[in-house]
Amino acid sequence: MLMPVLRQSRIIALTVSSLLLMEQIDGTILATALPSIAQSLGVDPVSASVALTSYIVGLAIFIPVSGALADRLGSRTVLLAAVSFFIVCSMICGQADSLPVLAAGRMAQGIGGALMVPVGRLVLLRSVAKAELLGTMMWMMLPATLGPMLGPVAGGFITTALSWRWTFYINVPVGLLGLFLTWRYIPQIREKRSAPFDAKGAVLAGGGLALLSMGAEMISHNARPYSLSMALLAAGAGLFFGYFRHMRGIENPVLDFRLMDVPTFRQSVLGGAFSRIAVGALPFLLPSLLQLGFGLNAAQSGLVTFAAPIGALGSRLFATRMFRRFGFRNVMMATGFSAFVTFATISAFRPGWPVELLTVVLAFSGAIQALQFSAYNSIAYADLPENRMSAATSFYSTFQQVMLSAGICFAALAVTVSRAIFGHAQVTVADFDAGFLVTGVISLLAVPMAAMLAPDAGVSVSGHARFQKVEQAPEKKVA
Repeated sequence: MLMPVLRQSRIIALTVSSLLLMEQIDGTILATALPSIAQSLGVDPVSASVALTSYIVGLAIFIPVSGALADRLGSRTVLLAAVSFFIVCSMICGQADSLPVLAAGRMAQGIGGALMVPVGRLVLLRSVAKAELLGTMMWMMLPATLGPMLGPVAGGFITTALSWRWTFYINVPVGLLGLFLTWRYIPQIREKRSAPFDAKGAVLAGGGLALLSMGAEMISHNARPYSLSMALLAAGAGLFFGYFRHMRGIENPVLDFRLMDVPTFRQSVLGGAFSRIAVGALPFLLPSLLQLGFGLNAAQSGLVTFAAPIGALGSRLFATRMFRRFGFRNVMMATGFSAFVTFATISAFRPGWPVELLTVVLAFSGAIQALQFSAYNSIAYADLPENRMSAATSFYSTFQQVMLSAGICFAALAVTVSRAIFGHAQVTVADFDAGFLVTGVISLLAVPMAAMLAPDAGVSVSGHARFQKVEQAPEKKVA
């Protein structure tokens, strides 16, 4: 009886990962094509990063309601609608003739992404026992690793041979496959008695996050007038303050900050925030550094960045054993420090150095990131009851995407400030180095957050050998 259950859970995991695959391909292809997009649309390469962050603004607005919609309409219905909308918006982005149009299309595309991955993760969490969660997460993340692997390479060759517009059209066949798998394998999970929808909270939280993201985006690019950036930040903060007051008076808010009372969930959110800032910055910094700083074309840049997902793929072979041997706390502390080391190492590279050496560093970086986010995505739900999973996935996915957007903003701000301080007429390698160092230091803050975890945190998921033996010892003694 166990094998059919495992097969079913793996099929669901692979189906969810196919949706994540489409999102990952879309993000990594666009990052590689960013310099070409800037040239085609006649804008500064740093300004072109709005094509990355505008997508996450759309995510920020709609991710908070993803769990509630799945509870009411059913998981399969929501996923089919989300994937279809994502495909249509990808076609619109491919036809964009200006940066504002592209940004608007990307924001609309974010609506589909906002419902796609969080609802898929919710289906997985409700279909798998906690003891199988870490192993199943590996199955889900394994095919999704193909996104970053194929994205830079495909994006580089497509941009060089055809046009950056074709980097959006690649979503169509992947999306159609996702539609078929969703229709065929995703169960229609719907709550029999769902809580009243928090419409006011959705407006306050989604609007606040969107305004804060737009204000931060403008500041990171030194956009003027400054008064507009400050007004957006102030308005966003005001809406979010209003949401906190609203949240205290209802039982089921759209973003329930009371989930942070669970230690493992809290540490995963906060520690993961610092790590995701660094990871969010990488798709913006690395292709731009390689193409604008080192003089590589889009295809060559894609081949170099190919090393990171190769490392991520390799880490899947031993990740489960590492967590079982050392536990979540130790692995998360070690990978947090290692992530900082890789970012600092990348910042030290100079034009003319062997590219092969950089690929080794990127492969190591990919392996570290894979271990980090396998840990964050698993331990977050280790101690949550079943009836809180829907709220938890909405909350977790919201802040996951906000931090990825913040990573781009932090990196762009560091590049902009470095350029202004040193008076560079054009962006230089040193300016990108500043971006790597700033985001690398931020990622280091994940280490003390992981240290706050109990040594046996998440043992029900990891099966940490040391604590499994302690629990079994009294039984052997009695026998």
